[in-house]
Amino acid sequence: MLKQEGDKIELNGWAENVRNLGSLIFLTVRDIKGTYQVTLSKEANAELFAYAKNIRNESVIEVHGKKNENKKAVNGWEIIPERINILTEAEQPIPLNLNKNVESSLDKDIDYRFLSLRKEKVSAVFKVQSTVSNSIVDFFSRSGFYQIHSSKIVSQATEGGANVFPVIYFDRTAYLAQSPQFYKQMMMAAGFEKVFEIGPVFRAEPHHTSRHLCEYTSVDIEMSFIKSYEDVMATMENMLINIYRDVEKNNKKELELMGIGIEIPKTPFPKITMAEAAKILKEYGKTVVDDVDPEGERMLGKYVKERYSSDFFFLTDFPWSAAQFYHMRKDEDKNLTLRADLIYKGLEITTLAQREHRYDVLMAQLKEKGLDPEKFSFYTDFFRYGVPPHGGSGTGLERIVKQMLNLENVAEATLLPRTPDRLTP
Repeated sequence: MLKQEGDKIELNGWAENVRNLGSLIFLTVRDIKGTYQVTLSKEANAELFAYAKNIRNESVIEVHGKKNENKKAVNGWEIIPERINILTEAEQPIPLNLNKNVESSLDKDIDYRFLSLRKEKVSAVFKVQSTVSNSIVDFFSRSGFYQIHSSKIVSQATEGGANVFPVIYFDRTAYLAQSPQFYKQMMMAAGFEKVFEIGPVFRAEPHHTSRHLCEYTSVDIEMSFIKSYEDVMATMENMLINIYRDVEKNNKKELELMGIGIEIPKTPFPKITMAEAAKILKEYGKTVVDDVDPEGERMLGKYVKERYSSDFFFLTDFPWSAAQFYHMRKDEDKNLTLRADLIYKGLEITTLAQREHRYDVLMAQLKEKGLDPEKFSFYTDFFRYGVPPHGGSGTGLERIVKQMLNLENVAEATLLPRTPDRLTP
């Protein structure tokens, strides 16, 4: 943390590097904003010079001094110290090499997350993520959405499947929420019309891939009185434009550090039906049954980039066989649903749909999917007392950041990843 009044400076941070040249010590100090050079002369202050020789790398220090212009220094100026205090000494050796020119494995970076975040490129990811999250809140707040915070302990699996984490809830079994889906829809029944939530969701899926997490941050929205699921698509487009503008404005340093150039996406995003996707992928020698797998998403992403010069596209008109019981079916073809996925650089980041709001139809679809109506009565009861047409979406926050920054693994955009193999730190 840097404070300045006139030419007087107080700097609190970490001693990144100490170079003792005999009569001069060059001390690089890092805080959350950047690095600064502190220059000590043995001739000018022998006592302070002797004290500074004992500073260990990554120790927390406090520096009081004067600003001095120096074009050779990292910022074009340096600090000539009058007083230095070692606030906390760091043990040596440091278990993670923090030299910006030395790469460490992702596993080791996560093992020592409190240290890896001191590296500029690692911290840059989470500074961008902070902007993305703040941008989302700002966008939905300005767009008339109410922010909600739903329970993450539920009595029944949201998707009606087995990929849930059971928890002991007094004398019965509960589950960690896979999605705030039912509660978002409850708010539509309550008349809130437009809501959003940013919070953790949990998926007990034993995947060991660069795109899966057992816990991730989901950006969820729900909107009433929509005319079609295209209203939800338009909202997602506008949210992403807002994110891009905010990151471009607020994270120039981080983007430059990572060698990333971003361009505000053009709308509307291309739309490809599942039937069209199947034909396109067939030309690549790939067969599609009910859904597009990760390889297919990458192929389609490349196709859209080449044909439409877009990093984004909507995959629409999913078959009923690949849909959830609460998805609305198309009037003209009951084998298709008003569900879509938003694909970003070949990776699905959003699932969205128009929901079935008619009680009798919803109950019939629930039974058709082979689910027990009794177990979902807490949810289906909403629809007995008047629910407007509505739809919504769920988006992975970490996946947005991963794709925007061209990261190889979603865990790189996750502060504390939870995977089948990792429960710490």
